[in-house]
Amino acid sequence: MTELDERKLDPAVALSSLDETAPREPHRLFALKQGDCFAVADAYGDIRGSGDGFFRDDTRVLSEFRLTIGGRPMSLLGASLSQDNVLFTSNLTNLPIQSAVGRDIPQGAIHIERVRLIWQDRLFERITLSNYSREHSTITVSLHFAADFRDMFEVRGSTRVKRGTTHVAKTEKESVMLGYDGLDGLPRLSAISFSQAPDKLSDNRADFLIAVTKRSQKVLYVEVGPEVSEAPSRDRFRAAAARARFGMRAKRRHGATVHSSGRVFNDWVERARADVALLTTELATGPYPYAGIPWFSTAFGRDGVISSLQMLWLNPGLARGVLAFLAEHQATETSPFSDSQPGKIMHETRKGEMAALRELPFGRYYGGVDTTPLYIHLASAYADRTGDMAFIDKLWPSLKAAAEWTEEASRATGFVTYQRAAESGLANQGWKDSFDSVFHADGRIPKGPIALVEVQGYVFAAFRGMAALARRRGEFADAEHWENRAEEMRVAVERDFWLDDMNFYALAIDGEGEP
Repeated sequence: MTELDERKLDPAVALSSLDETAPREPHRLFALKQGDCFAVADAYGDIRGSGDGFFRDDTRVLSEFRLTIGGRPMSLLGASLSQDNVLFTSNLTNLPIQSAVGRDIPQGAIHIERVRLIWQDRLFERITLSNYSREHSTITVSLHFAADFRDMFEVRGSTRVKRGTTHVAKTEKESVMLGYDGLDGLPRLSAISFSQAPDKLSDNRADFLIAVTKRSQKVLYVEVGPEVSEAPSRDRFRAAAARARFGMRAKRRHGATVHSSGRVFNDWVERARADVALLTTELATGPYPYAGIPWFSTAFGRDGVISSLQMLWLNPGLARGVLAFLAEHQATETSPFSDSQPGKIMHETRKGEMAALRELPFGRYYGGVDTTPLYIHLASAYADRTGDMAFIDKLWPSLKAAAEWTEEASRATGFVTYQRAAESGLANQGWKDSFDSVFHADGRIPKGPIALVEVQGYVFAAFRGMAALARRRGEFADAEHWENRAEEMRVAVERDFWLDDMNFYALAIDGEGEP
């Protein structure tokens, strides 16, 4: 008898397989993040391996994580994130199922609560089963799991000619280890540990026979991390939750707080601060707001600058962390593959296998035309807000290099333009960076190099910012030079971008000088 035939005889597998193709309702997904790990799952708490998963350092280390009761999925009662974005909770109840001895259990007899968090590269989950019926029940609780170890860009749709080696799962009494050796020479591991030994454990499923007496509860703890943990337990879960909440609270308390007589306004501010705190990662250079979950949970230059500009009035420490990180990763060489030139500020950085192997340029990529002038503008705004000229003095060589790149980039046409240096890079390099985001009124894709109008505004602000900083440093000749460059840019934009017949500015000017 084949394995497939055996699975057909297993009613639990058959039922769950049928339900696997059902629509995901509600369609909303929930995200958790801590450090360089994040998880995306549906309202049931399930990961099904489409675009969701548990990711660590741009690699999906858990591509399936589904819970079934009595061989069936559950009915959703509600799901939410805690206000501090640390805990995900899903409340569920059973569909009509049979107990382990074949007795019918009606829908709604068993309440299931899933609570999940991430702390120090590890996913913690607590599964609580409460029996609200008057009957003792022994039920089959199954966790279905898999790890495809796909790079973030594979999950997003990129194809690869060759992948590394996926290892056969290693099962122990209370854990299973999933492993993959990347082509970059790095092993990637995902260990799933349980608070009690499963009654049946395979390389993709753990079955527990759990006796829930009437009006009682049973709790199962699960952890997923890069190595097998100590036995998951109530104490470990509570300790991780406490540390995660303390860490998030500390991030939310950075900077000033705002309170008003308006309850709705106060709630909005608290929600916004919690969301910024969720995205902010503590790096060696200081706090950095990552660009977004799931696909952009990494340091982006433009996004970090604009986020910290918007937070500058409340938390200038965020801007300091962004400036320090970007200065440390400033380009020092010319590379068509990474679109780098000396003085240019980074657009994006990645840690995954494909980036390490240079299958794509985003390991450290500089194809953002606006990040460099925005970096200078942020430094000037930070100095105005804080008066921290000691920090600006440390940044001064980096700021001068960025200003020199900006001047050089505008030398040919008078404007800072972009045109990708290699086919692997981004075709459009402003904030509208999809391949067809910049086009003529008749739909034509313009020829490069392209000068975006807003970028020239950033350059104007950067030159004025450099002039102000130079003046504060007593470098008056340089200050006058940059003031003149700012005025030249202002005049050129009014001359070349303004469209009298349409009474507004052109989106861009293409390589043929056409707006």
